[in-house]
Amino acid sequence: MAHIYAMSDIHEELDLFKETLSLVDFSKTNQLILVGDYVDIHSQNLEILYFIKELQEKHPAQITVIAGNHELMLLEEIDSKASLLNDITLIKWLRDLPFYYETDKQIFVHAGIDEEAEELWKWGSEDYYFCSKYPHTTGAFFKDIIAGHISTSEIAGEVDYHKVYWDKQSHFYIDGDTRVSKAIPVLKYDTTSGNYSGFEKIKQDEDSFVWREYLIKQGE
Repeated sequence: MAHIYAMSDIHEELDLFKETLSLVDFSKTNQLILVGDYVDIHSQNLEILYFIKELQEKHPAQITVIAGNHELMLLEEIDSKASLLNDITLIKWLRDLPFYYETDKQIFVHAGIDEEAEELWKWGSEDYYFCSKYPHTTGAFFKDIIAGHISTSEIAGEVDYHKVYWDKQSHFYIDGDTRVSKAIPVLKYDTTSGNYSGFEKIKQDEDSFVWREYLIKQGE
């Protein structure tokens, strides 16, 4: 049995990210897929990138880091000298980030793919689809698609909705509008049962809370 965890749209909330990482079990063959937007637009604070890069180096077989549109914007600012970043090693790491990660059952991507291309989506999707596709897509696809980019509150049409959004078919959206909600949704997939689950904080008193795991989709 193994688990795949996914998070997205951290937007420099490093302390919150570290707190949420407590949910991830890095033992055995479990994986963590990070689905883009680690920095904010025009950011000069790159501490989150160094942390994620070092975390990936510590768990190279278990962590996949995918590019989001904000990482592409940062690279554009580096190329135009608008960014002060001059760390060659970090810049190379950023440039090498993939646009998606695929399993037998899922596609993890920051924004989305061209679903009309069906099985040819890798070749039919232009680069902007992967990082900047808008609006979101719902409905059935031959693989489950896990994406961020668009806040789940927008997708759900509820201003206070910041959990994982499942469209009851093939799409899971995990951008919890972290800067507003102060929460990073975590999607967990059990490769044996096929169950998808999420987590929520349950407050115990003024100074403490516990995490509660809840079922999102029962495996078939």
